[in-house]
Amino acid sequence: MIRDTLYQYYILVRLDKPIGIFLLLWPTLWALWIAAEGLPDLLILFVFVLGVIIMRSAGCVINDYADRNIDPFIERTYDRPIAAGRIAPHAALNFFLFLITIAFLLVLLMNWQTISLAFVGLGLAAGYPFLKRYTYLPQVGLGAAFGWAVPMAFAAQTGSIPQVAWLLFVATVLWATAYDTMYAMVDREDDIRIGVKSTAILFGDMDKLIIGIIQVLMFTALLLAGRQQELGIFYYLGLTVASGFAVYQQYLIRNRESGQCFEAFLNNHYLGLTVFSGVVLNYSFTG
Repeated sequence: MIRDTLYQYYILVRLDKPIGIFLLLWPTLWALWIAAEGLPDLLILFVFVLGVIIMRSAGCVINDYADRNIDPFIERTYDRPIAAGRIAPHAALNFFLFLITIAFLLVLLMNWQTISLAFVGLGLAAGYPFLKRYTYLPQVGLGAAFGWAVPMAFAAQTGSIPQVAWLLFVATVLWATAYDTMYAMVDREDDIRIGVKSTAILFGDMDKLIIGIIQVLMFTALLLAGRQQELGIFYYLGLTVASGFAVYQQYLIRNRESGQCFEAFLNNHYLGLTVFSGVVLNYSFTG
């Protein structure tokens, strides 16, 4: 009984599907490495990596709690623990509070500026799941929630938030908007049927073009960040390879097939990893 309950919570926080952890982790690591101009403080690195896992888990819980009356009507989500009745909504909400309490205790190990920014991050994470009821831009909300780790990382490592931090924040918001639109394309027909909003619905037949434009803007922000920090050839090689993944994602979504759109979404893990690899190599060999 206990083992089955623990398994349901394991599924609830999507530890069986770590893609969300990676998509939140990569921009956090971009920021930490650039802020430190190489390997960041090990305590800060530990707090942020563990914080990524906890906050992504908390985000999954509050998302499923918010969508408890929606998920049963969507093919991809009808069997999630809350939607299927295997975890009670009040129990899920209590678990969310437990997770954010742990995350808050972790952030108390950081400086006051990071702690103050954490409250904004909590608001973004908690508010994101409800945006789809009132706006067609929940993907932008997700990007802001994921991207907020960037200024927090700079504040923790340097005690300040320079201009480059905001360039990386913008890049992360744009990136998340692009890949979460691909994700939303998987559920577009179900979302239209039940009245849930998304950028995939907003963009309509222009979805592929607009995703492409967003990707170009994302790489522009990353190029500007690299130029401002005077990063070297390895960083730009990383961006070049990453842009190849973006082109491949365009190929995958060309026919708007659900399975291919989902594969394009998953492929963003490699895009983020490649950018991070370029950052690490830059500081390892030219920093």
